[in-house]
Amino acid sequence: MAIVVMLDDVLHDRRMTLTELADRIGLTLANLSILKTGKARAIRFSTLEAICEALSCQPGDILRFAAEHGEREDPQRRTQRSASR
Repeated sequence: MAIVVMLDDVLHDRRMTLTELADRIGLTLANLSILKTGKARAIRFSTLEAICEALSCQPGDILRFAAEHGEREDPQRRTQRSASR
């Protein structure tokens, strides 16, 4: 499972640079870049709210869930999960 960050698409639609967004929301360009490239492990709701406000969008416009096709689950883990249900 993966969360896909589509910040580039929204920035392009709004004709805004990552630097401009970073300035508007008070986040460092480095941290915003980590989010944009999908390397962030978490995002604060306050940051997501600031991004959505600056870009006039919804969280779903920026974040999308996609199952990873190449990911294979360990059979033992699957058995443990099934037994716990």
